[in-house]
Amino acid sequence: MAKEIILSGIQPTGKLHIGNYLGALKNFVDLQSQHECYFFIADYHSITENYDPKIKQQQVLELAADYLAAGLDPKKCTIFVQSHIPEHLELAWIFNCVTPIAYLERMTQYKDKAARQKENINMGLFDYPVLQAADILIYHATAVPVGQDQDQHVELTRQIARFFNNRFGQTFSEPKTLHTPAPKIMSLLSPDKKMAKSLGDNHCIYLDDEPEVIKQKIAKAVTDMGDGKGLGAQNLLDLVKIFSPTDVYSRFINDSKKGNLKYSELKQKLAASITDYFADFRSKKKKITEKEVKKVLDQGAKKAQKVALATMAEVRTKIGIR
Repeated sequence: MAKEIILSGIQPTGKLHIGNYLGALKNFVDLQSQHECYFFIADYHSITENYDPKIKQQQVLELAADYLAAGLDPKKCTIFVQSHIPEHLELAWIFNCVTPIAYLERMTQYKDKAARQKENINMGLFDYPVLQAADILIYHATAVPVGQDQDQHVELTRQIARFFNNRFGQTFSEPKTLHTPAPKIMSLLSPDKKMAKSLGDNHCIYLDDEPEVIKQKIAKAVTDMGDGKGLGAQNLLDLVKIFSPTDVYSRFINDSKKGNLKYSELKQKLAASITDYFADFRSKKKKITEKEVKKVLDQGAKKAQKVALATMAEVRTKIGIR
């Protein structure tokens, strides 16, 4: 398989939970050994939503520590903070000037986010897919790992590349979507909703939760009468399938078919499996210092900016601005 240039990022908005890990971070770790990878912390994207500026910098450093503890290696990939590369914003403005408003009005995620924060429907919320296109194209990424809910944004990135190329000459290739395996993890207490920290801490299992906390959260998880058909029960069985040995999962599935699934035992086994799975993560994260994190981000920004500056030199020439 030919090496791709991969780019992806996560917003620094608080602790990562197991859904974030399975949906993004685990795949980042797998991809870094196979391709040229840029993994960034999307702090400019995160300020489109309501947030506390007093803790934003700590959230950035916390997320960077999560990257490292999960196994991202700065020798194998480039790790940086979006706001440390101002060229992202410059390219986004240029892309704004070739992107029809009608294309942004179609974005379903804008409508979803606007509905969630009706008191703060700002221009950034509307325009962030253009910044996302700049994030991707400034590094000439050829593939973007996303869930299917982000396909629309990658398609817009492809269209923006086309708009620019048609007007100013061939500059950007059109990146493809890279659908990596990402099981849908639901809330422990509201299993009809995706796991999200916005629902509350007891709905999520965070990557750095201590064993006793994991045990308490799973103990409170919603179940059913023992047949495994309820949404909560299905969610727990899905988690067992991911984190526990195959024979343990098979036994619980057989019990559910007989209608005598013992949730007390399932929850104990699941809590132990998740605790063991993230033991290395917890241990590594406790040893990572703020100084180490800042050094990685500084080195990553220098590597990323070399590419960004080269791209912008070409773009400025083509649009007639020197």
